Amino acid sequence: MAALWDALPEARMVGGAVRDMLAGRAVADVDFASPLRPEVVMARARAAGLKAVPTGLAHGTVTVVAAGTGFEVTTLRRDVATDGRHAVVEFTDDWREDAARRDFTINAMSATRDGTIYDYFGGRADLAAGRVRFVGAAAARIREDYLRVLRFFRFYARYARGVPDEEAVAAIRALREGVRGLSAERVWSEIKQILRAPDPLPALRLMEETGVLALLLPGRDLARLAALVARGAPVDPLPRLAALLVEDAAGFAARWRLSRAEAARLAALLVPGIPRPEDDDAALRRALAREAAAELVDRVWLHGGAGPEWAGLRARLAGMARPVFPLQGRDLTGLGIPPGPGLGAVLREAEAWWLAGGCVADAAACRAFVATRQGGAG
Repeated sequence: MAALWDALPEARMVGGAVRDMLAGRAVADVDFASPLRPEVVMARARAAGLKAVPTGLAHGTVTVVAAGTGFEVTTLRRDVATDGRHAVVEFTDDWREDAARRDFTINAMSATRDGTIYDYFGGRADLAAGRVRFVGAAAARIREDYLRVLRFFRFYARYARGVPDEEAVAAIRALREGVRGLSAERVWSEIKQILRAPDPLPALRLMEETGVLALLLPGRDLARLAALVARGAPVDPLPRLAALLVEDAAGFAARWRLSRAEAARLAALLVPGIPRPEDDDAALRRALAREAAAELVDRVWLHGGAGPEWAGLRARLAGMARPVFPLQGRDLTGLGIPPGPGLGAVLREAEAWWLAGGCVADAAACRAFVATRQGGAG
């Protein structure tokens, strides 16, 4: 940051980095704004020996790389036209005008190198009070980009305390149908962020009250999610989504364009049947032979109960080594069994025997079982 500020002393840190710094939270990404046009930003950065990449020149964004870290530097902008999804912008040198186009007061602050905070719309007071409030008229901000409806709930889940802002809630209730026009990827990204909050339930209940949740999740079970959160399950959006869902996982994954890995994990979370606290170690080993411990623990959190016996079960699963069936096809050919369908049948029979015995038989014992079976067959 020092290297960047040496090259661009006019730049200010903006947005989430300022918000989280003031809130005493870890800062993940640091973004900057500058009154300089992007070509000047690039020239200044390169003159200082820094790498400058034109990552979004149409919107005035340049990525400046200093000491191996990339920082987005965006030229101050004002909106010329909006359509609820995209904005046409032009550059400005007016910091307040740039701040006025941001969504919430807590995201509209900026900071200079010496730590001076510029707060044109009361964001610092709102942050301290736990208020999430739109910059200017809530309805106008939402009409500019309907994704701000979901962003409101995301920031409400993370920063709000107490009664939500009345103007914001009224505007969201009136304009909620606008979320239907958002891309599935943008919607899922925001839902995922809401579900990553330590406790997403207040935000989700507010989404329910305003009618937004019914548009996005026609089938939902807030009570099941509340039980999962109450059990102290780790903060993880996929198990929380699985708790919420009433519709089938495949339908949701297709509709909201989940990644292939996310869709597979969601489907696995909803598979019926889980280990029970009363299961012996042999039963748990059989379960672990079919599924990884992390997957089983997730499903126990989701479908199991509360209490120390369930905590003990999760600890047992996490502490056990995953058993691996010790035979492969080449082991059977070494016993004189020719390749082909018959070999596969023998291998499956041996694995069933290994599972029934609690997954403790080693390769030698499994080969002996096969030899005995083959001898009996002969």
